[in-house]
Amino acid sequence: MVGLLLIGVAAWGKGFGLVSSIHIIGGVIAVGVFLLLIAIVGLIGAMHHHQVMLFFYMVILFIVFLFQFGVSCSCLAMNSEQQEALLNSAWGMLDNKTKTDLESQLNCCGLLNVTASQAQFREDLQNCPALCRHNGACFTCGVMMLNHATEALKILGGVGLFFSFTEV
Repeated sequence: MVGLLLIGVAAWGKGFGLVSSIHIIGGVIAVGVFLLLIAIVGLIGAMHHHQVMLFFYMVILFIVFLFQFGVSCSCLAMNSEQQEALLNSAWGMLDNKTKTDLESQLNCCGLLNVTASQAQFREDLQNCPALCRHNGACFTCGVMMLNHATEALKILGGVGLFFSFTEV
């Protein structure tokens, strides 16, 4: 069920153009396919009363549980300074096409206007294709993303914890 949900959400996000990076979409679809295959292994093992197959199914599910539990706890424990540091490091790794796609979708320019990355901010501001740039009243993308990041991380952490305990 979770595997099909991941595959469907990734396809929906790609179809509506919410995420332009093929690596992100491919990763989410790969995780969905992996979970679907693990579920099929468990189903076949249960139908045929195959103890070895069921043993490996349980071991893999336990590893998935540990990973999912750790990521969910990390999402719930992240404070605003850590979120800002994560956004800064991720923004530096993005290529210009992904940055401009993000700026167009969110109608913002640049990440954060701080002294540590002033040159990067000016470069991003020059390449910004957002409509708000022509009006002269643009918010930075970092501020917009940080406004929603705390709520999103709490939701993701809670849902992740719920699904990690249903796997056990």
